[in-house]
Amino acid sequence: MTPEKRIVVGLQPVREAIRAHGAALHQVLVGRGDNPRLAALVRFAESNGVTVAQVPRKDIDKHSGGVRHQGALAFAPPLTLLPLEDLAVTPSSLVIVLDGITDPQNFGATIRSAVALEASAVVWGEHGAAPLTPATFRASAGAVEHATLCQVRSVRAAMTDLADSGLQTVALDAGASVSLSAVDLRGPVAIAVGAEDTGVSRGVRRLCAHRARLPIGNRIDSLNASVAAALALYECRRQRETSEPDSQTYLE
Repeated sequence: MTPEKRIVVGLQPVREAIRAHGAALHQVLVGRGDNPRLAALVRFAESNGVTVAQVPRKDIDKHSGGVRHQGALAFAPPLTLLPLEDLAVTPSSLVIVLDGITDPQNFGATIRSAVALEASAVVWGEHGAAPLTPATFRASAGAVEHATLCQVRSVRAAMTDLADSGLQTVALDAGASVSLSAVDLRGPVAIAVGAEDTGVSRGVRRLCAHRARLPIGNRIDSLNASVAAALALYECRRQRETSEPDSQTYLE
């Protein structure tokens, strides 16, 4: 596989790759057989000018890297990564920053939530982070094709740059005394989410203007990172639609 080709597997991820790239896709492989969902994918691909080859599933297995492919695989163009300094800041900017998320499933699911809830960008570091792989693309259900992605050398430096650009910075912290719903998230904001076991790193927390927790019951200590990210993104959307935070509370 050349660097100019990226492997996407799974019915929905391949469909989204077709939707995003159209004829720019190098090729779609579809498993032979009488599967109506695969037949629908073939029609969708051909209607978008994409070359389709129907092949034995073992041929798809060779390229899928062990990721469940459902009989569908695409050779897609590389993803475009936006330099953080090129990210436009607007009054409605909403950036999710991933700090130490190493699980491809969490990474992909967070990208999916970011696209669904109209985040401006997903930011993550070069080191100590999950890579962009077919497993990540599949976990995003194809949303990665529509996301604005910014990979940075240092998450700490990125948080500083975002703050300097006018974004309010918030770190999710299960030990914080302030609920996220009490933080005013109506303006441009960057929210840092850490791994479930370690949380947002101390260095990143210290750089953030606010630390806030998600309101969860006392039977569990933490949430899956992608779930936490989705809840934080939803709270931003909720406030922006209702034009007010939950209550007036002193912030950390």
